[in-house]
Amino acid sequence: QVQLVESGGGLVQAGGSLRLSCVASGSIIRFTTMHWYQQSPGKQRELVTAITSGGYTTYGDSVKGRFTISRDNAKNTVYLQMNSLKPEDTAVYYCHTSRGAAEIWGQGTQVTVSS
Repeated sequence: QVQLVESGGGLVQAGGSLRLSCVASGSIIRFTTMHWYQQSPGKQRELVTAITSGGYTTYGDSVKGRFTISRDNAKNTVYLQMNSLKPEDTAVYYCHTSRGAAEIWGQGTQVTVSS
């Protein structure tokens, strides 16, 4: 059973930076696409960014130029570097992947950006 564990969230002022980490319990990340989602209060979970096994990345329009996803296969870890944070980035951030028919989510990490 693959598990994903996020960390790195916290409280930061607008304009600041945070780096989130997502550690997988197995060596799955090198073989699959990994995603970061955000969920703000009262809103649906939304895709922020993704990285394929080949290293191709995509970003949502609201985070382009500010967020960077990366992957360290040796550490079974995916990162989300968040710069120039805005109050509207406040959300719980979830790491996600799929394995066959199974959807695998982490427990989430809270990011709060104060104005």
